[in-house]
Amino acid sequence: MSVNLHGILTALIAPFAADGSIDEPALKALVERSIQGGVDGLVTCGSTGEFSAMTHEERKRIVEVVVEAAAGRVPVVAQTGATTAREAIELTRHAEQVGADVVMLVTPYYEPISVEELVDYLKTVSASVSVPVMLYNIPPATGLNLDPELVARLATEIPNVRYIKDSSGNMEQALQLIHHHGDKIETFIGWDALTLAGLVEGAAGIVAGAANVVPEELAAVYAAVKAGDLKTAREEWNHVYPVIDGLLTEPFIPAIKYALSLKGENYGEPRLPIHPASEQTAARIKGLLDDLASTTVPAGN
Repeated sequence: MSVNLHGILTALIAPFAADGSIDEPALKALVERSIQGGVDGLVTCGSTGEFSAMTHEERKRIVEVVVEAAAGRVPVVAQTGATTAREAIELTRHAEQVGADVVMLVTPYYEPISVEELVDYLKTVSASVSVPVMLYNIPPATGLNLDPELVARLATEIPNVRYIKDSSGNMEQALQLIHHHGDKIETFIGWDALTLAGLVEGAAGIVAGAANVVPEELAAVYAAVKAGDLKTAREEWNHVYPVIDGLLTEPFIPAIKYALSLKGENYGEPRLPIHPASEQTAARIKGLLDDLASTTVPAGN
């Protein structure tokens, strides 16, 4: 498909079967859940998708399953970054070959690298494919922040770098990306709690783990902003924000998986060392989802 990346993108979780393997039927069901919920795209093998706990073959298979299940209805973004350029090239070429629309490259993690080493890595991996590239900035996990000036440089020097997912949680940085460098790169906010603020300021979209749980509600926020109806956008956001806040203030992956289980959908437990949701987390998430179900957005919008 011709890529038109925008709106709410679900940062898909990774469903695991009881034996710990990838639960492919559950993954297909999750894709369908997001698409039917009105999201505008799917992101595989991101942080919410537990990519760091997987083998390369598992990551490849997840991309294959999601592309097949999406069937061209929405774009698929495959996170293919790794700790070495060699590994990232293998994953990135595979994603392009099986039909991913965009590849997303996380900054190499664990071993500290310099800015110039990062630039070389991104140039090398991006040059191995022709599909658009989304930079993935998540400094708490990588130890290196892609500041707006560096992002602008990368978008200028690497022809297929078209997007950035900024998961810094720094709204000032996001504003600089949107307002100072929007002619070079499109910004997706990777911090769920900044959904309304980011969209109102002109972000191309949001990459949200919470969209696994509340896709319709987030899609409604985006639709209202896109229509220029900020009153409705704020009302929709106020409706769903307590759930977003609750998910973010708990260990995120187990909170998402537990929230889905409350909707009758079993996507398994996180892989160790991440533990399942605690009793306290479970109780809080259940209360927030009960409140969401019992309230409605004001009529007449």
